[in-house]
Parts: sequence; structure tokens; C-alpha cells
Amino acid sequence: MTTLLVLNITPELEEDLVDYLLSSTEVSGFTSYPVHGHGEQHNLSIAEQVSGRRKRIQFEILLPEEYSAEVLAGLAEQVGKGIHYWQLPVLRSGPL
Repeated sequence: MTTLLVLNITPELEEDLVDYLLSSTEVSGFTSYPVHGHGEQHNLSIAEQVSGRRKRIQFEILLPEEYSAEVLAGLAEQVGKGIHYWQLPVLRSGPL
């Protein structure tokens, strides 16, 4: 089964994460885009507290489900902390 692995990271990790994903044999491609996180006020800078949001980068990776644990382990080892993830089953995907 195909899975969608979603990674939400601090902007400081972006280059290391891109390097890891591009070098990973389990990942054939991914999408990334800037997003804003809301909530968890205790870790926000003063500017983030005023605006009510935190800059984040989100990555979406389609891959076979059996590769997800290996990709996550590699991220923890090679990229570091500050990564929040979730994983969703993909019912269908492909070109039209």
C-alpha cells in the first residue's frame, strides 16, 4: 500500500532535510511548501506570539508503506529534532 508521509519542520532544518530526502533510495520525490503553525504558545518567540503563528516548512512524500519506518529512522538520525510527522494511507494516486 502507498502511504503519504507528511513532515512539518522548522525552517532551519530545510536544507538538511532536502539533502536527506534527495539522497534516500526509498524516496523517489517529494513536495515542499511554506506553512504557518498555530498553537503551542509556550515555545514561540515574542514576534511569533504577537502574530499568533510560527513559520514552518511542510513536506509531502508518497512512498510504499514498508519504507516509512526506515525513512523516519533516517530522519531522526541524520536531520535531528524539530520534525513533526503524520502518515496517511493513500487509496489511489497517479497521473490523469
